[in-house]
Amino acid sequence: MWDSDKDSCWRQAERGCHDERDVAYAEQLPGNPCLPHSDRTRGRSHAAPVINTLFSTELATGKDHSRRHAKQLDKTVEVDIIKAELEEKQFKVKLTVIDTPGFGDYVNNRDSWTPIVDFLDDQHEMYMRQEQQPERKEKTDLRVHACLYFIRPTGHTLKPLDIEIMKRLGTRVNLIPVVAKADTLSPNDLAIFKQRIREVIAQQGIRVYTPPIESDDEASAEHAKTLMGAMPFSIIGSTRDVVTKDGRTVKGRDYMWGVAEVENEEHCDFKKLRSLLIRTHMLDLINTTEETHYEAYRQAQMETRKFGEPKVKKLDNPKFKEEEEMLRKRFTEQVKLEEARFRQWEAHLIAERDRLNRDLEQAHSNIKQLEAELDSASGYRSMNQAPRR
Repeated sequence: MWDSDKDSCWRQAERGCHDERDVAYAEQLPGNPCLPHSDRTRGRSHAAPVINTLFSTELATGKDHSRRHAKQLDKTVEVDIIKAELEEKQFKVKLTVIDTPGFGDYVNNRDSWTPIVDFLDDQHEMYMRQEQQPERKEKTDLRVHACLYFIRPTGHTLKPLDIEIMKRLGTRVNLIPVVAKADTLSPNDLAIFKQRIREVIAQQGIRVYTPPIESDDEASAEHAKTLMGAMPFSIIGSTRDVVTKDGRTVKGRDYMWGVAEVENEEHCDFKKLRSLLIRTHMLDLINTTEETHYEAYRQAQMETRKFGEPKVKKLDNPKFKEEEEMLRKRFTEQVKLEEARFRQWEAHLIAERDRLNRDLEQAHSNIKQLEAELDSASGYRSMNQAPRR
């Protein structure tokens, strides 16, 4: 997230420098999708090597393998915010990275994108509220300017979960799809995989960030076309220095067959992604956030809300609604069981009452019969005891 004024942004873009930015990435973690995957490691991101490599420093911590067997108690998508201040050639950079560990880790991932989408909307809402204040000189801009969506390198195509979350993110932020761990695929398989992803993105109408092509600058237009052709970017993340067979020291991963170099464009698109985010299209990411995504949010809110009216917090979270519906069903079933039990008791009590009434009537009948027999016996006895003349 860049909050500098536009003039300084232009000067920084011309110098090829960074600026203050928020880079949010919603990642599809690898792992067996058929198991409750506890590899979330309490907020440790699989994308950490990529972020650390991108900014040449240790910003995000990687996986904590010592906790891989720890029981996962909560099943929620987290939003972790990492802030850092970098300095290069006496130029300071305030960087905020928003990570979302936990996304896609579970058997049932329905509505798992809600915390991510809510976070993006909340940043637009916060900025809009500041714009409505009488004093607007010192505004805090926490809007997200670029979202790196890490796609699992399956070699097949996008999964339904990927399609759903990318559709929702593309309308709120500059979405940049990235194929993580590209060194796990052969060059031919990687090219086919990327083509399939592009086809699905086009068929599903997913909005991804498209670098503008400036007709008056042939070099910039050619570079923008190159970036568009490389999307989704294949990425290898590594901060380790390895030595190649020809004696060069590079950032990469060492394998038996050779070295996968991070900054070798024949191996991955890391340099293209870095150029897009930091060097050539930094200002356009800011402007697109301001003029497209933020304006779309502001217009939608102004059509449904009065000026200055606070945003109504959504209480109909799909996750909560589903849990509420399940609880309602369980409560209804329990009530039905209790009602059936009460009706059974009532029927038993009525039957017992009827039996006792019948026994009582029988007892009354027996008493009357005995009284009649007693009266008859008493009359017969009186006749026998009468005096003879």
